[in-house]
Amino acid sequence: MDFDFDAKTEDYRKRLLAFMDEHVYPAEPSLAEHDGWSPPSVLPSLQVAARAAGLWNLFLPGADGAGLTNLQYAPLAEITGRSPQLAPAALNCAAPDTGNMEVLSQFGTAAQKDRWLRPLLDGEIRSAFAMTEPGVASSDATNIGTRITRDGDEYVINGHKFYISGAMNPNCKIFIVMGKTDPSAARHVQQSMILVARDTPGVRVERGMRVFGYTDGDHGGHAEVYFDDVRVPAANLIGEEGSGFAISQARLGPGRIHHCMRLIGMAERALELMCTRALARTAFGKPLAEQGVVQDWIAESRVRIEQARLLVLKAAWLMDTVGNRGAHTEIQSIKIIVPSMTEWVVDKAIQAHGAAGVGQDTPLAALWAGARTLRLADGPDEVHKRSLARRELNRYRSAQ
Repeated sequence: MDFDFDAKTEDYRKRLLAFMDEHVYPAEPSLAEHDGWSPPSVLPSLQVAARAAGLWNLFLPGADGAGLTNLQYAPLAEITGRSPQLAPAALNCAAPDTGNMEVLSQFGTAAQKDRWLRPLLDGEIRSAFAMTEPGVASSDATNIGTRITRDGDEYVINGHKFYISGAMNPNCKIFIVMGKTDPSAARHVQQSMILVARDTPGVRVERGMRVFGYTDGDHGGHAEVYFDDVRVPAANLIGEEGSGFAISQARLGPGRIHHCMRLIGMAERALELMCTRALARTAFGKPLAEQGVVQDWIAESRVRIEQARLLVLKAAWLMDTVGNRGAHTEIQSIKIIVPSMTEWVVDKAIQAHGAAGVGQDTPLAALWAGARTLRLADGPDEVHKRSLARRELNRYRSAQ
């Protein structure tokens, strides 16, 4: 693969870097006062500026988005990761809306796209993705217990979900709900996805759920949600009955690239803050930058970031050239290594800042919480390692 940015990517990078300097970084101090489930109050003005700059829906390929490949979008996602509480949402590139828009774009009917995809693309509404459940090990998506039962021209939904991303946003209007339509079918065709408007009778948002004490209000917060005899038109089904698991895998592939490139941007921001702190702070008679242990942190951080970035770019390139299935090993690899790498780098930056690193005067505490959370989101480390090991072993089994 070619590691140079093409002309289109370079143009977007220059405009996005300027946007970050002019709009995003100056707005970050306002986050210290934000502690609700609503998005930051500065977000609407940032979105207006982003649209004016042509920096909108960059994540989505094809006619519905900016038309970028995964490899072209990857360095842009890295830049937005430097300010994860503001930049992705400012560009309408924040989870869970990104994944939901991808699902509707790829699998939605014309009516579903008109009713829900268009206002999501325009940033008029927000959405939620309801898969995880408290009663089962949701790292295995085939475990989910929520039932989606056909009744004439309707489906009836009953279930209990939690940590449902986006559900606490006051502007969240639509849920994509994953549940079982046929528990007796083969394991991976029991599940289906269906659209449920938030104001449908029987939808009960029980409470907001914090993540390491944070509301995650930048992308709408997480919620515990009950679905009690919720009735929706049969036309709300996405794809066909039994296609939910396959759709979820299609949704997660690009999402993992997006998460991992944003994580690299988070690690770069942490390393930048660590170096600045090391040069400005003196301890035991000399600057931190001259302390051997701090130099080791800085060097190790640079090596780890570069290794991770190259692997993510390879995964993005493979997705573009051979498809998600052909990039499966690399997608799982980045999901294993990048959150842990970022967590390590941010941890060392916090250590270099001392008490200041755990408070609200730097973004480091929020960066650490985000990185640690992503070792669970979209599948925990252990699940990806298990699957990756099986695939590696199968190469040798077939040779015997």
